[in-house]
Amino acid sequence: MQKSTSRKSEVDFLHKRSKVKHILSGSREWQDFSILAKDCFLCFKSQGSILPDSMKSTFLFLMVLAVFSCKTSSPPESREEFIKGVYGNPGTLLEAGYSFDSLGMNAVFVRSGSLDREFYEISKKQGVKVFVEFPTLNGKEYLVDHPDAWPINEKGENAPPADWFMGICPTHSGFKEYRSNQLKEILNEYEVDGIFLDYVHWHAQFETPNPILPETCFCDRCTGAFAAVIDTLIPGITIPEKADWILKNADPEWRKWRVGVLNTWVEDMGAILKEYQPEAKLGVFHCAWYPADYDSALYRTMGLDPVALAERADVLSPMLFHKMKARPTAWVGEYVAWLGETLDVEKKGNPQIWPIVQSHNNPGIVSAEEFRKVMIEGSKAPASGIMMFSDQSLIEDPKKLEVMKELYSKRKPQ
Repeated sequence: MQKSTSRKSEVDFLHKRSKVKHILSGSREWQDFSILAKDCFLCFKSQGSILPDSMKSTFLFLMVLAVFSCKTSSPPESREEFIKGVYGNPGTLLEAGYSFDSLGMNAVFVRSGSLDREFYEISKKQGVKVFVEFPTLNGKEYLVDHPDAWPINEKGENAPPADWFMGICPTHSGFKEYRSNQLKEILNEYEVDGIFLDYVHWHAQFETPNPILPETCFCDRCTGAFAAVIDTLIPGITIPEKADWILKNADPEWRKWRVGVLNTWVEDMGAILKEYQPEAKLGVFHCAWYPADYDSALYRTMGLDPVALAERADVLSPMLFHKMKARPTAWVGEYVAWLGETLDVEKKGNPQIWPIVQSHNNPGIVSAEEFRKVMIEGSKAPASGIMMFSDQSLIEDPKKLEVMKELYSKRKPQ
């Protein structure tokens, strides 16, 4: 009887060991090891059985795994390489005699206007990923020959430049075709690791402690498209009359429509990217405001909904320029945590969050120690990458270069 009972226990044990193999394939969580180890142990104990010699090593292995699984309930970190990059014109570092790999970098985020074949080839030889910034709704150059694309304010006037930035009317079909062709040219010429859409917002300036937030765009093209969406003939003859009616009678619908226009831009640029290079990532640089900041300007004025962007992009890069926005260094980590929670990144696994932090000395001076702090804050979970701005600030201050090199020598800055 004892022999029969022992055999039954051995069969039960082998069955449970097969479950361990299933777990090792990655289809179950680590905590299951603890449950199975206890189950196997109790299986023998209840029968008064002695563990066969042939099974001792397996049981010992199972128990070791159980011990490790009990130490933490946190999910294992992603095995994907943590992105460590420089944004702007990283070629400046090459010209100064540095190599990307010697600085611990594994990625460059280069402005499309600074991308050339020599830079691309050197970057690839040094083993770094090449991500290209794309100036989506920056309209300064296009407006020179296409004044009909100028964003119009509620007074019916051309909106003035917002500090150094000049946006554009996002519904101008000629401009969209122009940008689409530019993107296709880049993708035909270079095999990139990703395209990062920049200036994805209606005409405004947010990279300053005192944002410039005009109401745009009320051109006939925009108000006509909006009227078609809400299926309403907008009263008024002049632009100011139509703008006044919209803001007083259909403001929620107007704000929603404006967000939709930008979402469509992201979708359309993303579709081009995936058609030409399916494996490349679509990233979006975006204004890092909380929903209630500046009278809800992120949604109302900029036309941005982070949740909607997350549904359309592989990577979100909040622009966490603390000095420009007169924020403490701790704000960088707080925003990353808030964005991850808002998007439920830990559960969904996407999009990835790769913040961009400030080293640039304008406005004010960012010290090397301050730079260190924002790099560490920006790398906190759920971030899976980080980049700094700008390359020129590293050349100007060797201490900052050493800070970056030290932090980038680790798996992730911490």
